[in-house]
Amino acid sequence: MNVLRGLALIALLATPLRAGEAGDLVFAERGPWDLSQGPLVWTLRQTGPEAGGFAPLGEGTVTLAAVAPDAADGPPALELTEQTPRITRRIGPFPASGGDPALTFFLETIARDMAALTGGSPFYIRNRLKDALFRDGAVRREGEATVAVFTPFAQDENRGRMAGFDTLELRFTLDDPKRPIRRMLAETGPLAGGRPAYHSEMVLK
Repeated sequence: MNVLRGLALIALLATPLRAGEAGDLVFAERGPWDLSQGPLVWTLRQTGPEAGGFAPLGEGTVTLAAVAPDAADGPPALELTEQTPRITRRIGPFPASGGDPALTFFLETIARDMAALTGGSPFYIRNRLKDALFRDGAVRREGEATVAVFTPFAQDENRGRMAGFDTLELRFTLDDPKRPIRRMLAETGPLAGGRPAYHSEMVLK
């Protein structure tokens, strides 16, 4: 699937009908983004099995930076850059006054990877993520941080066909809800067939 199309689909998650407390925290309004002091950089670490059209990215960075608008009087815009030993790509532009591009990127990555490793429908996976992020989830305190935790497929009626992704847990570590998300983590237990667990993590520098 085209990256921008996938991001546009997962961005629909940012318009909940009725969000729970955990979803409210994750999807808090963080715009307009002010990057006048420089870009935001998350370290990226991804491990898992090389199977089903999926190859883990290893370690790298995801950078959110301001870019010049297409027209002189155009609105401010943002761009993501993903850089790992396997790939370097730019994604965007995103409106500076809109949602959270890094969160959108993280969720689309999870949906895409899960579809590749399970053979499942990416549309079904995105819809279930939407349900979990807006209707389920728990909020915990860990030291000075607030952590929103979701297990989107634990009770799914198709969990027996998810090759181990029924154990998927999403964790979002936040400070002030209006500030960028400090840490985004998705991980499973060992996958079916003795394959290693899936782990994808972004940590704000």
